[in-house]
Amino acid sequence: MNKDKINWKWYHFDDLSTRQLYQIIALRMDVFAVEQNCAYQDLDNKDQQAWHLCAWDGNSLVAYLRLLAPGVKYVEPSIGRVIISATHRGSGLGRGLMEEGMSGTEMRFPGAGIRLSAQQHLTEFYSSLGFVATGDVYLEDQIPHIEMYKPS
Repeated sequence: MNKDKINWKWYHFDDLSTRQLYQIIALRMDVFAVEQNCAYQDLDNKDQQAWHLCAWDGNSLVAYLRLLAPGVKYVEPSIGRVIISATHRGSGLGRGLMEEGMSGTEMRFPGAGIRLSAQQHLTEFYSSLGFVATGDVYLEDQIPHIEMYKPS
């Protein structure tokens, strides 16, 4: 993968085309439901209030995250649904996705910090980006998670 070919684009829900929304939902289902063998309610009525960061390689969605405003899930803004397509893993795209996501969060909600619910096996990755675990490990959809926070 050539990182220079990745096109980063933020969308508010109402700005997504039906094709873009379909690609987002398809990638989320591929990773979170099929790959992780986890039946859960992905469509939680928060997408309509969210900012969506998409990484496009040509016409293919290869990475994605969702940004929720303060008060939607947590007191602080929160990043979630962080995904790298199987075809692009191990390329450093995950770090790029989170850096773009953190920058976009700070731009939209300056000084508010960022909270997320991380799958436990990714704690070290998020720690390397400045997030700190703020609680105990808990099960979410039968997968160990931990809440993490990054101050501004």
